Amino acid sequence: MSPRTIIEPFRIHSVEPLRMTTEAERRAAIAAAGYNLFSLRSDDVLIDLLTDSGTGAMSSEQWAGIQRGDEAYAGSPSWYRFEAAVKALFPLDHVIPTHQGRAAEKILMTAIGGPGKKVPNNTHFDTTRANVEATGAEAVDLVIREGLDPALEHPFKGNMDLDRLEAFLGRHAVDVPAVFVTITNNSGGGQPVSLENLRGVRSLCDRFGVPLFLDACRFAENAWFIRERESGQAGREVADIVRDIAALADGMTMSAKKDGLANIGGWLAVRDDELAARCRNLLILTEGFPTYGGLAGRDLDAIAQGLSEVVQHDYLRYRVRSTAYLGDGLHRAGVPVMRPVGGHAVYIDARALLPHVPPLAYPGQAVAVALYEAGGIRACEIGTVMFGLHPDGSETPAALDLVRLAIPRRTYTQSHIDYVIEVCSEVAERSGHLRGYRITDAPPALRHFTARFEPLAD
Repeated sequence: MSPRTIIEPFRIHSVEPLRMTTEAERRAAIAAAGYNLFSLRSDDVLIDLLTDSGTGAMSSEQWAGIQRGDEAYAGSPSWYRFEAAVKALFPLDHVIPTHQGRAAEKILMTAIGGPGKKVPNNTHFDTTRANVEATGAEAVDLVIREGLDPALEHPFKGNMDLDRLEAFLGRHAVDVPAVFVTITNNSGGGQPVSLENLRGVRSLCDRFGVPLFLDACRFAENAWFIRERESGQAGREVADIVRDIAALADGMTMSAKKDGLANIGGWLAVRDDELAARCRNLLILTEGFPTYGGLAGRDLDAIAQGLSEVVQHDYLRYRVRSTAYLGDGLHRAGVPVMRPVGGHAVYIDARALLPHVPPLAYPGQAVAVALYEAGGIRACEIGTVMFGLHPDGSETPAALDLVRLAIPRRTYTQSHIDYVIEVCSEVAERSGHLRGYRITDAPPALRHFTARFEPLAD
């Protein structure tokens, strides 16, 4: 039997009330927030799809782990359970805990970055790019060209362009401290990377003598797509595919707030002894002792348990199918979305939905604000607001203008998602009347978090 109904592989043990608001209340709230979704009070949001980072529901076994957590400053049993769980999937020599993924990025880039350095990636996400550029290094995106066409169906649109990477390393290898691959490719629509492509990247790194690092926040979802879509991988255990991925890498950064199924935490893992020593010294300066790294023991235990749950096939089947349910519903309603649908989010193609709004008038922001005003849905612009500003202060359109509907793990039910489809369809029906925005105030980096906007006149 192959039922069409998506059944959550869990029961609801505790519930959290949602506050219903009127459209007038939402319009007042978003105006007071400077039309920045990050600046809203969360209790003014009905369905919060701003991010899947740290917003999921933990399991009963994770809550049991919270109770087991040992808060010893050094050498806690929680640390050893955490380290063993990480190495069971990513058998790298040195595991360095951090309070979240961007802390791991900061430590690593402080150790290996600097002026004149160049860091290629399939596509850098916001904090990764910012941490590269904060050292004076250059972040370079080399995703395949198919990954820049939202409507194109391709099983692995997150793949690195191997020809462009080869040419880039041929010119700049001496200035490249590491090649990065983000799995799944968040900035490019949550698209996966194939095992074959990762092996190709590894081969080029070996040829040019450059280490390969993973930004592995959604490693389990990526491994599931490999299992489902890549020739020769069907029927394999996801945990074994993850180990194959890990075997190709010299190191990784990780936010455990995604596929660690935890509300906080992350790590940096490396093979090189000397690099590990430098990173641990930086950890002590910024995060904490190497056996807790800015985390409570209970957080370490929650992550350890989460890593055993995230590779379970029943969970991943539900996770990917339930996200596809949203994407397919929007596609049927005529809302342009990134195809095929990724694992953690559905991305509306705001540039296609609002062709009358130029990229520098931020069509993604216009769609995101309209979704909130219409139905209390909080989404995230992934486009020119997030990626259009350059370190020299200039601004150009981003490669894509998307609106990410990120699905928190094990949090919302099918009726919530049906409501999201309904609201998005309503906004799309009147998309021709939506206006662009301009920025009235913003910091010089990572402006999307705190910028203030105002709508452009008709």
